[in-house]
Amino acid sequence: MSDPAIQGLQAYIVGGAVRDELLGLPAGDRDWVVVGATPEDMVRRGFLPVGGDFPVFLHPETREEYALARTERKSGRGYKGFTFYTGRDVTLEDDLRRRDLTVNAIARDAGGRLVDPLGGVRDLHDRVLRHVGPAFVEDPVRILRLARFAARFTDFAVAPETLDLCRAMVAAGEADALVPERVWKEISRGLMAQQPSRMFQVLAQACALPRVLPGLVLSEDVLSDVDAAAQAGLPLPSRYALLCRASPEAGALSARLRVPAECADHARLLPMVLEALQEAGRADEKDGAAARLNLMERCDALRKPDRFIGLLRAAAIRTALDIAAWRADVDAVRGIDAGAIAKQCQGQPERIKEALRQARLEALRAMPSDRAGMAD
Repeated sequence: MSDPAIQGLQAYIVGGAVRDELLGLPAGDRDWVVVGATPEDMVRRGFLPVGGDFPVFLHPETREEYALARTERKSGRGYKGFTFYTGRDVTLEDDLRRRDLTVNAIARDAGGRLVDPLGGVRDLHDRVLRHVGPAFVEDPVRILRLARFAARFTDFAVAPETLDLCRAMVAAGEADALVPERVWKEISRGLMAQQPSRMFQVLAQACALPRVLPGLVLSEDVLSDVDAAAQAGLPLPSRYALLCRASPEAGALSARLRVPAECADHARLLPMVLEALQEAGRADEKDGAAARLNLMERCDALRKPDRFIGLLRAAAIRTALDIAAWRADVDAVRGIDAGAIAKQCQGQPERIKEALRQARLEALRAMPSDRAGMAD
């Protein structure tokens, strides 16, 4: 059935939806480009204008995004330093040429015909991530997107000339204009990709790593950890903590990137957890209970048990852990009735804290003690 809202419009599906369909991947959200129309034309058809810098409209029924075909001209430094033109004379090919990579510059019309003026289909077949043209250098976010796509499409290579262009951008200071929110958006998406290590390897090859992630200390072990976390399906805070675990300035990096509090907390606590687990694994049964309780207290596990278990799951990438046993430990400690102990110490309030700790220790000593041991 024809769609009356777009009947007669030159409308094309573009970008990721076309790319992923050609790769046989599940279809995500579809983005459309409209050629030869004005904002007034779109409003008359019932589209809702939502664009800021350039005209974007929501379909009246499907709520899919339709953008007018546009060209871009560099007008300043950074990813916001552009002026846009969306006249009726802008062609589909003009719009595709302003995109980042050839594999993202393929369009499909309503009849299913592909429009591929830049060789994106060939690069999909050859498994190559290649910049569309010289205009790639005008937007430093494209360095981050390139690295993120390398983490997602693990069998794709980055074209040497594209890496050369990225290095030239970094040398010219373009990467210095990136704002923290945009860096974190791309880094967080890369961490959640199939092989996150490739993102950071590409950033390093492009000489961009010290500019966008200053203070981050990478090693083969760290890169292996984040990939293992991806394979284990760990959430973003765990992956970020593993990425930062060897970085003494992780706190400053988290502040610079303005990462979510949960991610910053995991990055701050994970090194301490790993060190404490080693100590607990070396302790005898009596001292082991104290070490386990100390770790719970330092991580605020009694108030935030889920965060503590999340930290242990991240630590389990580096350490042999029985997560179920640790969860039982937490439940045992949280099960101690602080009110009943306070009542027993009636008239001697100074004894409550020590009595409560002793009760928690006894609960832990009643549990099997083998909780941690290094897997190296």
